[in-house]
Amino acid sequence: MTATDAFATCPGAELPALRLPAVTPELAAAFAGASGDTNPIHLDPEAARVAGLPGVIAHGMLTMALLGRLVTSWASQDRLRALRTSFVAPVPGGDAITCTGTVTDVTRTGDGDCRAVVRLVARRSDGRTVARGVAEVAVDPVPGEELPDAVA
Repeated sequence: MTATDAFATCPGAELPALRLPAVTPELAAAFAGASGDTNPIHLDPEAARVAGLPGVIAHGMLTMALLGRLVTSWASQDRLRALRTSFVAPVPGGDAITCTGTVTDVTRTGDGDCRAVVRLVARRSDGRTVARGVAEVAVDPVPGEELPDAVA
């Protein structure tokens, strides 16, 4: 799908949940290599314990990447205009992550484009929220529907 393909949504729409398997040492090592973040708390259980953690934790940016993946599995990547994330709790190594999203608003921007605002949440397997985010996605207007202007 590209930005030229028709794509519309409305407030209340739920993105299909993205459920991921456990964060393995191999995934943590691969992400460390790709991101350049080789902080030992993500790779070495003893270093993580010395830092006061119960064991290794997943990279926060991995969680953010997964929220981005949720959005781009729903809308094409070229429609993603913004992605903001706040990290709330760590993801212990071996834990799984589930990402969900809900469209909270669809507005018209100052330049006439339409944007959907999507509230995002990542939770670990015990249900605890580990990250919250907001994505802005370019959408097409629904014919005959009036959209409010975005508040700056």
